[in-house]
Amino acid sequence: MKTYVISLGAGLLVGVVYSLLNVRSPAPPLVALIGLLGMLVGEQIIPVGKQLLAGTSLTAAYHNAKCVPHLFGELPGRHTAPPADTAQLTPSREIRS
Repeated sequence: MKTYVISLGAGLLVGVVYSLLNVRSPAPPLVALIGLLGMLVGEQIIPVGKQLLAGTSLTAAYHNAKCVPHLFGELPGRHTAPPADTAQLTPSREIRS
């Protein structure tokens, strides 16, 4: 329940900011996407900040906090399994005449 109340408060805060910027709801798609990007990047500030306070360099903190997988998900072509051998997957059929 606490998460929902905090989420409602954050939504009200964003609504006030949008009102001050004269953006009416629903926000235009570009404004909404930039806002979502800001939220996604903002989630990474605390983990990276903790790493920096522990004395880690910025690059190492960024990698240790696993920001890339969180921000971009699994990128195409990364961590893909090699294609399976299709000859082993299909049962062999004998042709009988």
